[in-house]
Amino acid sequence: MKLNDKEIWFVTGSQYLYGEETLLQVAEDSKKIVEGLNKSENIPLNIVVKPTVKTSEDAYSIMLAANSDRKCVGVITWMHTFSPAKMWIGGLKTLQKPLLHLHTQYNREIPWDEIDMDFMNLNQSAHGDREFGHIISRMRYKVKVVVGYWQDTDVQEKISVWMRVANAWDDSRDMKIARFGDNMNNVAVTDGDKVEAELQLGYHVDYYPIGDLVEYIDAVTEEQIKEQLKVYDTLYDVAPNAQEGGKDRVSVVEAARQEVGIRKFLEERNIKAFTTNFDALHGMHQLPGLGSQRLMADGYGFGGEGDWKTAALVRTMKVMAEGLNGGTSFMEDYTYHMTPGNMSALQAHMLEVCPSIASAKPKLEVHPLGIGGKADPARLVFNTPKGDGIAATIVDMGNRFRMIVNDVKVIDIEKPMPKLPVANALWIPMPDLQIGAQAWILAGGTHHTGFSMALTKEYMEDYAEIAGIEMLVIDKDTKIRDFKCEMRANEVYYMLNK
Repeated sequence: MKLNDKEIWFVTGSQYLYGEETLLQVAEDSKKIVEGLNKSENIPLNIVVKPTVKTSEDAYSIMLAANSDRKCVGVITWMHTFSPAKMWIGGLKTLQKPLLHLHTQYNREIPWDEIDMDFMNLNQSAHGDREFGHIISRMRYKVKVVVGYWQDTDVQEKISVWMRVANAWDDSRDMKIARFGDNMNNVAVTDGDKVEAELQLGYHVDYYPIGDLVEYIDAVTEEQIKEQLKVYDTLYDVAPNAQEGGKDRVSVVEAARQEVGIRKFLEERNIKAFTTNFDALHGMHQLPGLGSQRLMADGYGFGGEGDWKTAALVRTMKVMAEGLNGGTSFMEDYTYHMTPGNMSALQAHMLEVCPSIASAKPKLEVHPLGIGGKADPARLVFNTPKGDGIAATIVDMGNRFRMIVNDVKVIDIEKPMPKLPVANALWIPMPDLQIGAQAWILAGGTHHTGFSMALTKEYMEDYAEIAGIEMLVIDKDTKIRDFKCEMRANEVYYMLNK
């Protein structure tokens, strides 16, 4: 997940028409723009300037090289002068990495007193970028267009969002997802076409019998468990019954054993996301709630009840959010608060909510679960701070994947919930519970989500564009009649473009 392991290529367009002196200036201006962007705190990935594209051969060679370079996760293009767009066709047809078209210019202002035709010929991005934009549109190419001066914060922030998404897309291209057990019996929305998911999204979903994992858990040494327990006792507020000598300490010991075993299993296979199922716990002492929470905090994706699509989405969202303020977690709609004028939705799960979204130091507690038929499991208990966030899901609609994103406002819990020993969040789905929930249900959204207080819907929109999947947004402006019309139009679009 380290952002400094990857890079973005900066490719400038021009042509030989203007002569060598102009081309040298084009290259120098491009170099200075890249240097300036790399110095900005807003830019999360290193940008590498590439030779100016002046011919069809140049465009093809650079895009082919971008495809084969493992460090390159995306390409930014900028037309400093007028670059005839037909010479970009071969390169664009070849490019398999995300593309951002930066519509800017080297100089911020027009030099009113000195502007002449030499200046006009050199600084004509307003001309060249429209030519390039036409061929992108003509080729139906998926691209993000950012307009504005390259030194401005809002422009850099838009570039940053796309960079993070491009990096997450690269991460998903070889994403291995482990399902320990299968999906919960007869549940539709958490399942889907795994072959199509690998073709379109890069998800490689493997099934592992729970016995394969149990072998790793049983092989954990007492010394490894002791070291893990030290971590728990240091990081968390451990309840008296879960402390050393407490009556439920055995559940914490077992949780430590499970975490070490699961982590080793995943690391050895380069697996980035996983699922569990409380129906598939043969040979396990308890549901691995604490281990799942902590693995999520370290960047792994997770999905409950075999929900591999949400596990993958949580991983992708965590990669996007690396280094940003605010956490990201697997989440589930549980129950509603339907007081008139104050309707909200309580979010939680049986155990597995990531502590990255905790408002305070999590408490490590042991309580009965009431489901799964196993021993009382250890878990981290906490509330989520108030603020803005998004809830997102990907569902299989049969002929396409659909991403649904809802802006949410996390609010304070009205009263303590001493008998609910799970991590939770209370939020209002935008624009309100009635419209938000109605739109979500009409769209076929799952009860599981990837929830983040670090990301906005812009990240998810960029991701859906790169992935080529449908996206529906539910926000403060959503109206059910318009939402239904959008879904009907999308249905026709995807039928015609299948």
